Amino acid sequence: MESRSRSMHKLTAKICPFLFLFLAHAAHCFYLPGVAPEDFQKGDPLKVKVNKLTSIKTQLPYSYYSLPFCPPKKIVDSTENLGEVLRGDRIENSPYVFKMRESQMCTVLCRITLDAKTAKQFKEKIDDEYRVNMILDNLPLVVPIRRSDQDSSTVYQLGYHVGLKGQYSGSKEERYFIHNHLAFTVKYHRDPQTDSARIVGFEVKPYSIKHEYEGEWNEKSRLTTCDPHNKRTVVSSNTPQEVEAKKEIIFTYDVEYQESDVKWASRWDAYLLMNDDQIHWFSIVNSLMIVLFLSGMVAMIMLRTLYRDISRYNELETQEEAQEETGWKLVHGDVFRPPSNSDLLCVYVGTGVQFLGMVLVTMIFAVFGFLSPSNRGGLMTAMLLLWVFMGIFAGYASARLYKMFKGAEWKKLAFRTACMFPGIVFAIFFVLNAIIWGQKSSGAVPFGTMFALVLMWFGISVPLVFVGGYVGFKKPAIEDPVKTNKIPRQIPEQAWYMNPTFSILIGGILPFGAVFIELFFILTSIWLNQFYYIFGFLFLVFIILLITCAEITIVLCYFQLCSEDYLWWWRSYLTSGSSALYLFLYATFYFFTKLEITKLVSGLLYFGYMLIASYAFFVLTGTIGFYACFWFTRLIYSSVKID
Repeated sequence: MESRSRSMHKLTAKICPFLFLFLAHAAHCFYLPGVAPEDFQKGDPLKVKVNKLTSIKTQLPYSYYSLPFCPPKKIVDSTENLGEVLRGDRIENSPYVFKMRESQMCTVLCRITLDAKTAKQFKEKIDDEYRVNMILDNLPLVVPIRRSDQDSSTVYQLGYHVGLKGQYSGSKEERYFIHNHLAFTVKYHRDPQTDSARIVGFEVKPYSIKHEYEGEWNEKSRLTTCDPHNKRTVVSSNTPQEVEAKKEIIFTYDVEYQESDVKWASRWDAYLLMNDDQIHWFSIVNSLMIVLFLSGMVAMIMLRTLYRDISRYNELETQEEAQEETGWKLVHGDVFRPPSNSDLLCVYVGTGVQFLGMVLVTMIFAVFGFLSPSNRGGLMTAMLLLWVFMGIFAGYASARLYKMFKGAEWKKLAFRTACMFPGIVFAIFFVLNAIIWGQKSSGAVPFGTMFALVLMWFGISVPLVFVGGYVGFKKPAIEDPVKTNKIPRQIPEQAWYMNPTFSILIGGILPFGAVFIELFFILTSIWLNQFYYIFGFLFLVFIILLITCAEITIVLCYFQLCSEDYLWWWRSYLTSGSSALYLFLYATFYFFTKLEITKLVSGLLYFGYMLIASYAFFVLTGTIGFYACFWFTRLIYSSVKID
């Protein structure tokens, strides 16, 4: 096993520099499911690292040492990738000393005396239900909680609470207590041949205990409340440690090692099975069945109706018959007339193509396991890099459409395509980041990272958009299947249900219906600090979303053309794009029903980030709907004989 591990390390060492030299700080070479396995012999030191403090009530992460926990002699920051920095991860070393398969009892970490300021800091974090996150061998620390239902299964919560609030018996006054004793359990899988072991679990049970000792405190003082010599261990929080000014707190910990049958490759399974799988799977399958059924019905109606229309139009022989005919054929001389604000439409279509490419490739990588949760920040890093490199397709798509509309200033269009969507998102992000910075949170993106993002935008994305625009504009213009009249045709008065606003709002319901159940789990993973792992189902839902957006837009476009309204360009984009409005409304509903956010700053962050997500969803779904209608109109008007 060791020789095979060494040979794989050598192979990786040769390949990684060539593949990832230019992304050295943004991504890491890793094995599935995330990192190279590391073998430990008995007595080997284990590096316990601390990560950010997190709270689902505030959504503002803080670095571990922002609270007066026991520090090591020198605090060393681990190198974070781009995604980790944007997530607010701040991974640092810790004073905890673990040795492989050597249990420890009641190890004293340090003793501190609180002043008014530090006591207030601890109380605020306990009030906001902050959790402490740690990492061992790339595994996050979890608290096992046994369910009280029939199967008595164990669920895992990421990190342990800083402390808790409670009352002494016979008193109504609420007090604050800190978790100052940690009982760690390190699970390992042993190789019987080499006697080496791999870490497969990292758990903790936190306790609050008021430690006592005899005489004056010094480094050799023995605790009477927790003494390994007398085999007195901490098993409850019956005498908890209160958080008050001028009170001393002694931090201690135990380490226990348990052999496990779980193999290293499967060690993340326990972390990823946090939710009730049956409900999750049933909900997704149910959603897919409904959408597939509706999609099948829509496709069948469209094919039968269109086939009859085209056959009938092509059978018309006399001038009188043609004049009496109504429907979509009558607007053939106006259907390909360039829309108002055609430049803006080209910009949004190009941006949508860029977004579609990014999402599609990210999904494929995620499905094959390259972006597993063990590679922290990998998903966000991959999405940012893909967005930048997909700029070439954005420039190409917008320039091709622009030339069809007989535009001439392709450079101006390319610049707008490269800057409009990222500029709006960056402006919102900058404001949100300023708010986070004002709260002194570790979630604030440092100036260096902000500069790196701007450099990626203007140094890679913008030039690639111009390259794509140049190639797209040099290609021959897309020719319309029918000629456009010089004088626009008057649009007859429309029925109430064909009103643009009404039909656009109706069109967004079905695409949103395809994703809203999956959306619940995505929002839960983001805002309730849980892992999201069913990328296979997400990919299926995404494909269903593409089909649904295309079909609902084609149907409504067909009804619009039948009522002799030929202004379909923008409406096709807005019809499927309106699903973003429902996404934002659902996010608002989720905020008030599922989250416990009470602070104004945290609420602003939530709605700011969900606004960015909804805007991106609008661009993505709108582009899908537009291209579906573009293909559909060209198909039907090239299928009939126009005199």
